[in-house]
Amino acid sequence: MAQAARNLLMDLDEHAHRFRLLIRDRDTKFAAAFDTVFTAADVQVVQTPPQAPKANAYTERWIGTVRTECLDWTLVWNAGHLHRILTEYVAHYNSGRSHRGIELAVPCPAGAADTAETGGRAARIERVDVLGGLIHEYRHAA
Repeated sequence: MAQAARNLLMDLDEHAHRFRLLIRDRDTKFAAAFDTVFTAADVQVVQTPPQAPKANAYTERWIGTVRTECLDWTLVWNAGHLHRILTEYVAHYNSGRSHRGIELAVPCPAGAADTAETGGRAARIERVDVLGGLIHEYRHAA
């Protein structure tokens, strides 16, 4: 456990300036060692309230979504491969995947070309494969 905390601290040093808070549940696995690491990096550790399963709902929802749409269908080889997969999935999640909470829109639309009028003619649709074809996005062709 101490080795894992030391490895985390080395990785965190490069990116610690990006984080202000770490919100975590009250699980006792790794808690003290990891809290020490994050506190040393000037990241404030905030624990969710006891017996409040909905306190971390946004995180739990995102983890569930990324697992069911991406990671349950992918064989991950190592940390670098996982990083590449998640980076591509996050880009798809924010710019290509519709969200119910915003009326089936995407948080960051790809551009005006996707919403262009066809002027009465039949629109040509193109398919864009994401994650090697695991996910397909459909857009108006230019």
